[in-house]
Amino acid sequence: MNTVTLLALASAFPAGTALAGELSLDLTLPRIDTAEYHRPYVAVWLESDDRKVVRDLALWYDTQMADDEGRTWLKDLRQWWRLSGRYQDTPADGVSSATRPVGKHNITIAADAPALQNLPAGHYEVVVEAAREKGGRELIRLPLPWPLEKAVAEQQNGKHELGEISLKASP
Repeated sequence: MNTVTLLALASAFPAGTALAGELSLDLTLPRIDTAEYHRPYVAVWLESDDRKVVRDLALWYDTQMADDEGRTWLKDLRQWWRLSGRYQDTPADGVSSATRPVGKHNITIAADAPALQNLPAGHYEVVVEAAREKGGRELIRLPLPWPLEKAVAEQQNGKHELGEISLKASP
């Protein structure tokens, strides 16, 4: 492919345009005025109609605590813990990472990524749960039909531990 062809292809797709199917989740962790603030633990997963975890998409927890003590607090993500976490030797292996600060964050997963590969057709929910030490807990569900036949855009607002949560998915 020559340079002219590459430039023509690049100009056909504006910056930020998805060239292939993907799932993009924007989530906001709100500023909470409290004397003792700890970053929240956050779990994001796909759940089936019968309320079973199909895939873990992200898990943010304190991975740097001595003696792996951060895992101790994963139980505060009650819904995720009951359905998935307590059965795992390594929490959400491959998708876990450190907690995030207050602000907007994005999780983008390509349609051909392992988290979405071979996903059976059906109606799912993307579930976002946040829990904070000396704080509260909140859970938000966003519907996701699969496979995608057209673009999907869903949005909800949390009331305390979560801010705006937006899901965009394209075939």
